[in-house]
Amino acid sequence: MKKMVLISCVAAALALGAVAASTRAQKQTGAQHDDAKHEDGGMNHADCPMMRGDKTPDGANGHDAHLDAVNKRGEAAMGFSQTATTHHFTLTRDGGVIRVEANDASDAASREQIRQHLSHIARAFAAGDFDTPMLVHDRVPPGVPAMKRLKSEIIYSYEETERGARVRIETKNADALAAIHDFLRFQITDHQTGDPLEVKER
Repeated sequence: MKKMVLISCVAAALALGAVAASTRAQKQTGAQHDDAKHEDGGMNHADCPMMRGDKTPDGANGHDAHLDAVNKRGEAAMGFSQTATTHHFTLTRDGGVIRVEANDASDAASREQIRQHLSHIARAFAAGDFDTPMLVHDRVPPGVPAMKRLKSEIIYSYEETERGARVRIETKNADALAAIHDFLRFQITDHQTGDPLEVKER
């Protein structure tokens, strides 16, 4: 009788040990499976962008860096702060307008620097010299080759405004007009001015 009880106890102990071993093996297999998923390019909870709080698109930083570079080169080429002033580019039926103004009406220094710059730009563009926009944007802007070639077909008029100045660009030549619009659209996009990309009435 005692032998029977002893055998039963041993069998029960062996069964419990087998169950415990099986449970441990299942946990280890599950952990290895999770690790394998991560190694295969999976993402654990902590790595999820939503959990890290990533809310800014990957391209946003590059976009800001590009504008910062344009502004830095612009200050060097134009001679005035790009953050204390505002550029506007308008497409018209016969050409377009480049306008720059001081943000602060009392900023006389920026106003005078703008006027000096745009009066120079009007003369330079009329002569086919587009070095300044090429320096600012670190490339040849669209429309520039045709504007150089057709310079005799384009009129640049400098005018002062209350806070700065503007340059009116006019032509009766269809090819020159298309080039002017390409140039101004590029300026709107690269300076991120938010101006309309379509033609507006004068």
